[in-house]
Amino acid sequence: MQDNTRNQGYIHLYTGNGKGKTSAALGLAIRAVGAGKRVFIGQFVKGMHYSELESLKRFDEIVIKQYGRDCFIEHEPTDEDIKVAIDGLNEVTSIVKSNEYNVVILDEICIALYYKLFPIGSVVSLLKEKPKSIEIVLTGRYAPTELIEIADLVTEMKEIKHYYNKGVEARKGFEF
Repeated sequence: MQDNTRNQGYIHLYTGNGKGKTSAALGLAIRAVGAGKRVFIGQFVKGMHYSELESLKRFDEIVIKQYGRDCFIEHEPTDEDIKVAIDGLNEVTSIVKSNEYNVVILDEICIALYYKLFPIGSVVSLLKEKPKSIEIVLTGRYAPTELIEIADLVTEMKEIKHYYNKGVEARKGFEF
């Protein structure tokens, strides 16, 4: 493999209705830290306390911020939800441009776009203007075509079977 392709940062997209998109992104983050890299994780839509927040405190090389308030996906987002998301996207854009991190994860960015919290053009511009060395990971259901086209790697998580369908509620440490 040529050296220029090994050192280039690529765009990953983990989407689909199956479980594991955020988990895959977090696994990549831990692998990157093991290779001496610094990671920034911006979680869009999420504002509740998830177990990964506790786990990731153990890694000085990983910074995680949430750009959501509550879990509004059961109702329409409020003006405040939109403001928090836009502020988050602006902060992430500055972080990417700073080139301070080797990996930037935009967790649930596809859900933020699905709920029209900010325009897709803002995300596409961010991706097109990113420094070449930064790896960017996008997650969330309902990935828009524009992100699928711009991504270098697209993985669809497809649900075959899930215990949730048998009435099992979300469990701490596994789903949150």
